[in-house]
Amino acid sequence: MSVDASSWKITALAPREVVQAALLAHEDAFDWDFDVVIAGSEVAEDRPDHWQLEAWLPRKPSPADKAAVKALFGGNAPPLAIEHLPPTDWVTLSQQGVEPIREGLFHVHTPDFPALGQPGVRDLLIPASRAFGTGQHATTAGCLAMLAAMKARGVAVRKLADIGTGTGLLTFAALHLWPRALATASDIDDVCAPVVIENAAMNCIPLGGGPGAVTMVIAAGMDHALLAARGPYDLLIANILAGPLVELAPDFGATVTPGGSLLLAGLLTTQERAVRRACTRAGFRLAGRIVRGDWSILWLRKRRSYT
Repeated sequence: MSVDASSWKITALAPREVVQAALLAHEDAFDWDFDVVIAGSEVAEDRPDHWQLEAWLPRKPSPADKAAVKALFGGNAPPLAIEHLPPTDWVTLSQQGVEPIREGLFHVHTPDFPALGQPGVRDLLIPASRAFGTGQHATTAGCLAMLAAMKARGVAVRKLADIGTGTGLLTFAALHLWPRALATASDIDDVCAPVVIENAAMNCIPLGGGPGAVTMVIAAGMDHALLAARGPYDLLIANILAGPLVELAPDFGATVTPGGSLLLAGLLTTQERAVRRACTRAGFRLAGRIVRGDWSILWLRKRRSYT
């Protein structure tokens, strides 16, 4: 996932459950202006129940913009703070200088920190960029842990796809675990294509259509001829958002092999029931689950016989 630089920000402070409800309302707002990027987070680590909802805009907020943000809170919207920001790549800025993470078999670091160079540990160099996914977010780190757990339980992968790849990190991690797999990475944002290509080169991961190589495409969900042609997949990864996961569940069911694995993240624990329900209808059953804070990471497997 990625977002463009923005010059204005709307902030609303509210209890955690109120902000999470607003995020759910945002996912159901099908007429939402996609130039307005929404996120929710803790105000501070020592105040876990105090959250903020932030909306970034590439323009000065209009009355309609403010009304749309207020509408996410129903009839009890908190006060909105409007801030004019200098032109800044906020995703890159937020990722600069972040501490490396060690998760499962992986050590993920930016150029600000050295590789570990330890036996049995795969160093992955992921610079700060306009694409999301340097490993520090709980969902990305949880996916790394789940991939390692899947490998330990004997999962075999010949074809994999990473939907919403961002920096390509999860694709690279999966290829380390299954080095002969055919890997397809996709994202809806075309800024991710050069990012993935550059990151693959820095991590000595080949590009192309053969075993052990990555093919990158720009696509909305599964809507791309190459994604269809390279399937079906033994492993499909989607670290995106709960709303799209529910919408894409039938497509996932159609493109994952019987007995194949589906790794989902980007959903809050409060959204897990809806995602699992959609995936059950698409022919999947739960095989593993990790909870990191407020986030769920789900491993599901496609039933071998499903009607």
